[in-house]
Amino acid sequence: MSSSLSRPQLGRIHHVAIICSDYAVSRRFYVELLGLTVIAENYRDQRDSWKLDLGLPDGGQVELFSFPKAPERPSYPEAQGLRHLAFEVASLDQWVDFLQGQGVTPEPVRVDEFTGKRFTFFADPDDLPLELYER
Repeated sequence: MSSSLSRPQLGRIHHVAIICSDYAVSRRFYVELLGLTVIAENYRDQRDSWKLDLGLPDGGQVELFSFPKAPERPSYPEAQGLRHLAFEVASLDQWVDFLQGQGVTPEPVRVDEFTGKRFTFFADPDDLPLELYER
């Protein structure tokens, strides 16, 4: 694949889209538990679907969708495709304590063998793997 055109540069990731099984439960999880900011919330009659735009402090977004009868995501063993969504955090210990206090059980904290940074995983209401990665 060669071309005489020069490649333009990509910017940051604008958003990640998630399809949930129970809109109210997932909305509460991402807004109230994780603290994402609601940018817009729209019900789409023609699709019988909610679309919730959520903001992160750096301007990135998470789009939360509900679709009737969406198939479950195969997670274990890991399937091909998007593996997980990772959030950067200042203090992993504070987040682990907070999540445990909210009844969410993160995996044991691990250390990235290449960067030396600490991280952990936990699951959203639909078992989507979420990662917290310490700065």
